[in-house]
Order: sequence, then C-alpha cells, then structure tokens
Amino acid sequence: MFDALSERLRKTLGALTGHGRVSADDVDAAMREIRLALLEADVNFKVVKDFVGRVRERATGVEILESLTAGQQVVKIVNEELVALLSAGDRAFKLTGNPAIILLVGLQGSGKTTSAAKLSRHLVKMGRRPILVAADPYRPAAADQLETLGRSLDVPVYRAPAGTSVLDIAKGGMEAARKLVRDTVILDTAGRLTVDEPLMKEIADLSAAYTASETLLVVDAMTGQEAVNVAAAFHAAVPVTGLILTKIDGDARGGAALSISAVTGLPVKFLGTGEKTDALEIFHPDRLASRILGMGDVLTLIERAQETYDEKQAVKMAEKLRKNSFTLEDMLDQMEQVRKMGPMGQILELIPGMGGMAKQAQESVDRGDLKRVEAIIRSMTPAERRDPNILNAARRRRIAQGSGTRLQDVNQLVKQFGGLQKMMKQMTGGRLGRRMPGLFG
Repeated sequence: MFDALSERLRKTLGALTGHGRVSADDVDAAMREIRLALLEADVNFKVVKDFVGRVRERATGVEILESLTAGQQVVKIVNEELVALLSAGDRAFKLTGNPAIILLVGLQGSGKTTSAAKLSRHLVKMGRRPILVAADPYRPAAADQLETLGRSLDVPVYRAPAGTSVLDIAKGGMEAARKLVRDTVILDTAGRLTVDEPLMKEIADLSAAYTASETLLVVDAMTGQEAVNVAAAFHAAVPVTGLILTKIDGDARGGAALSISAVTGLPVKFLGTGEKTDALEIFHPDRLASRILGMGDVLTLIERAQETYDEKQAVKMAEKLRKNSFTLEDMLDQMEQVRKMGPMGQILELIPGMGGMAKQAQESVDRGDLKRVEAIIRSMTPAERRDPNILNAARRRRIAQGSGTRLQDVNQLVKQFGGLQKMMKQMTGGRLGRRMPGLFG
C-alpha cells in the first residue's frame, strides 16, 4: 500500500543525505516534494499541512543547518514526526471482565468477519480462550463464514436461529461462553453498505447493554478518505476504543492509514496484512514509519521468524552451515519456512535497505520463479538432492521433463547452488566460521 509513497520519500530524503551541508533552500525543496508525495497518497490536506510545517520548523533550526550531518538529522526529524502522526490515542489492548467482551463494528465488506477470526487466533496465542459470536441476524452467509473460520482455528462459534434479535444473540453468546468456560467473547456485529441510523441505533443499544472492554472499528484502508468519515460517524455513535485497518496489503495509496488517527483521535490497534487468519499485526507506529522510510522493521521480522521457525530445526541448520553440509533438500525446507512468514515482498520490506527490492522480489514470486525451483528440486531423487555433482546430462533431462521446466532452468539452479555452497565454504572456513555457532546460537 505504501510502495509509491515510500519510494518517493526515500528518493527525496536520499538527495538530502547526499549533501555535506544542507541549506534552507534544500530543506524547502524537500518539504515541497514531501507535501506532494503525501497529498498524492491521499493523506488528509490539514494533516499534510501540519506535518510539513512541524518538520520544516525543526529542520531549519541553526543547529541542524550548520551540522555536517544535516541530511541524516532531517531524515530523523521526518521519522519522528511520522511516528507522532501515527501515535494518536491509547493503543493498549485491554481485556477486562470475565468474560471480556470485544465488540467489532464496521461497514459491510470491510473485513469484519475475517478480522474476528484473526483476532481470535491472536488471543489464543496470548493464552486466552475466545468464543466467536455471529451477531449479524441479517446475513446468514456471515454466520456461515464465521463458523468455517472458527472450525479451522478450533475456536467455538455461537450462532442463533434466524430472526433472533441482536441483543438476544449477544445474551446467548455470553451464556455459551460461561458454559464452555471461555474468557473472551468476540461479537461480530452486522454491517451496512453505508452509515445509516438503524445501524447506529442497533450498535448503540448493544454497546449500552454490554460494556465491552474493547469496541474496535474495522475499516477498509483502501476506501481512502471515506474511511476517515466512517470512523468519525461510528465514534459519534458508540465509544470506539480503537481501529483495525484491513487490506493494508492492497494497492491503494495508503492515505487513510496515515490520516485516520490524526483526524479522529482514535488509535490504530491492529493491521490486517492479508486474507489468511495469521495476517494480523499489532500496530506499532515506529515500525510502520520505518517501513515507509525504507529503514526496515527488524523487530517484526524477528517476531515472524520466531513464530515460524522451529528452534531445534534452526540449530540443526546452523550446524549444517558450519560443517558445509547444506543440501538442496535443506534449501527446499528453508524455502517452505520463508513462505510461511508471508509474501516475499513483505519480508524484504522488513529488512533495512531492502525495501527497494521488495516489488522486484514479489514480481519474481508472481512469475512462479520459486515454484519452478521447488518443482525442480522435488523432481530429483534423495541422492541427487544430497549431491548435485552426480547430475549428468541424462539425469538433468529427466528432472526437466518431470518438473515441467527447461533444461536451462535445471542447469541454472545447479550452477547457482554450487556458487552458494562455495560462498558458504569460504564463510565457514575463515574467521566467520569460527564464530558461526555463537552467531546462530
């Protein structure tokens, strides 16, 4: 979502950091570019005006302009102000009461039902025992979808017979939670295509009857500035405590994500980064700001790796690298592990300095390059995977035919793997090799 904005900001700030000293004119020129970049990204005009004004005021101070590292300091100022822009409200996720109630509200099509399932998965990882309640009496498909998602996560779902009122559904869900000894109730309420009075009254009545520890508004980040208007309307009707921004992985301009907290004062608590139930991230303003400015997000990368990688397997892999016994079979295992961490483009965006390669890498994945490599390796025998040196011309032709690829593709993979092994041998044979156990430990 932030690709275009990120690329333009990196280019603008990169021009500043290339200077030894920075003049007031240089700062003004950079501020014009930043203002245009934010406006083109559909960021609220008043938010852009205030943001650029604060950055310019801080960046044109005498101590900054006379510094030999003025460019880097301007980048630091932009980063700090971007974090401040995204940090509105109390982002703490509170779970009070037994059971704790989480009320999900929002328009139809915003991803509310999917977000309910994602949130239940997040709560299970926290050690909680959630129950999902299908509190939408108008759309049977919503309850069916919630049941399917709940079954896949092994989380119980309560649904009432057709014609049951929203308040009675909530009451039944609370009784089911106590019966099943569940400590968190997630109410997936009804939505409409637009904000209307009956919808707001229904949600207000539900909020008045049951004091929720969290009332989260699910907002589609791809709707642009309309998302800000929707948030303001819901906040006026019910005590919304935070936002879940969905479809952050989309190709919209991202202005709503940057504007919504500053305009409404509501904190963003979660980001929906994909369609799968594990694609929900806790919102960290500093991490998102770093991603937008191309500085990476190492902490999120580590968290994803910890969730994905098995510790014993990681130690075993480190030992293989140390002994230079890394095989094509190990390469296949690593590809599968990396795939579990998310789309390749998203992973590269988390690595400092690699944001510019994210789009190229994702295009490579979309073309099927990794699937082609996987097909080639899977078409080999176990002996061939362990020792590619035995791959003669006849074996390579058989592998190409079995994997549906060209002989050139097989030859290229074998050549690249040989280069990788050679590089690893050089690394583990020198000073880095003696430190490898400590590094991987």
